Amino acid sequence: MIVWILFLVLIILILALDLGVFNKNPHVISTKEASKWTAIWIASSFLFSGVVYWLYTTNYVLNPDRLRPGVASMKFITGYLIELSLSIDNIFVIALIFASFKIKNEYQHRVLFWGILGAIVFRGLMIFFGVLLINKFSWTTYVFGVFLIFTAMKMLFSSEDEKEFNPQKSIVYRILSKIIPISTQTEKEHFFIKTETGNAATPLFVALIIIEVMDVIFAVDSVPAILAITSDPFLVFSSNIFAILGLRSMYFFLANMLEKFSHLEYSLIAILSFVGLKMLLHDYIDVPEWASLGFIFVSLLVGVIVSIRIADKKESNLD
Repeated sequence: MIVWILFLVLIILILALDLGVFNKNPHVISTKEASKWTAIWIASSFLFSGVVYWLYTTNYVLNPDRLRPGVASMKFITGYLIELSLSIDNIFVIALIFASFKIKNEYQHRVLFWGILGAIVFRGLMIFFGVLLINKFSWTTYVFGVFLIFTAMKMLFSSEDEKEFNPQKSIVYRILSKIIPISTQTEKEHFFIKTETGNAATPLFVALIIIEVMDVIFAVDSVPAILAITSDPFLVFSSNIFAILGLRSMYFFLANMLEKFSHLEYSLIAILSFVGLKMLLHDYIDVPEWASLGFIFVSLLVGVIVSIRIADKKESNLD
């Protein structure tokens, strides 16, 4: 319990420093700044795997699955890579939401900050109930496995029209507009402004709510995916949190070159299919942890390389 409390305190401290010190004044986050923070978050996540190793060596954290320290550390990294890779789809949607509501670059960080704070709460709840279900009803492992493969096949065979998402025509926007007046004007980084008819939500607040809802929808895929790697609550939660905390810097890092990574979706399909099959066949095939980690890493690497090469080829053809 002490480890959980210290980990949550660490998260709160990081978020407080983020909003209160490093990003106290709204500003446009450059690609250089975003790349620096992306590297810091990735490095911090891999360093934390060393902390995981130490925690499971000293038994400072509950170890319900009786994992060896090295295996626990590797499961953390595998879970982190899964969450990071599945966050890429989220980045595309966030970019679409910001563009739809014309959110200025200097205010996007504030929206993402509060969005990630909400995501931590919702992910925590989903992980808690997901672990509870798997531990109480072993057959839910098969349900999650089928669901992940179904999701992968849906991504593979969906047409471009089916993948399109218009935030201003979404059910979230329609419901929100019935609850509170929505203004088309913004006033700096404020979520609400006073109008002649009373308080109204700014586009920043609307974007925040839609991002929160979309994150919950994406978590429906990502949480079962990491539960295929481990049902250890601390490993699932911590790997999720590190991926979420690094999502903002990764968004700003990729914001100006999202088209270059448009083919990464096939990597996500491969990863979802892999973890889905792993859940379905876990009683018959014991996939070594290094094999899972290797498959996910190679899938991401191949997706990145292929996406960049195709994008560069298209640019050279246009020239």
